[in-house]
Amino acid sequence: MFQGNPAPETAELYEGEITLTMYHGEGCACCLKWADYLEMNGVTVIEELVEDPSEIKRNKGVPARLSSCHTAIVDGYVVEGHVPVEDIRRLLAERPDAIGISAPGMPPSAPGMDAPFSREYQIILFDKEENMSVYATHN
Repeated sequence: MFQGNPAPETAELYEGEITLTMYHGEGCACCLKWADYLEMNGVTVIEELVEDPSEIKRNKGVPARLSSCHTAIVDGYVVEGHVPVEDIRRLLAERPDAIGISAPGMPPSAPGMDAPFSREYQIILFDKEENMSVYATHN
């Protein structure tokens, strides 16, 4: 089992180039905003429009309770939903024995959601046995 802890200020972050593939359904404006946010932060995003995003989630092992509007794949890891870029960089630096990380649901203050208010939300690390732990907490 892996251990995910909220990232300390000194967490190691991956410094290399990042390219991820984002799978999303048609008409998802927040997915496109998240992709724009990532690109503004140096990540190359390849967009794949899919008819059934839930099929991608099932095939990649995303538990239903961690599901969000889009699923991205980066260097073999799943990034589900509106995950901040620093958590993606941390994931790639630490390389935990996990399927990936998720911002479950649609956290209003997550990147790409752009709510006019702040609400705390968590990034969850999960593995193939559906073990989960808090990887990071954001406001």
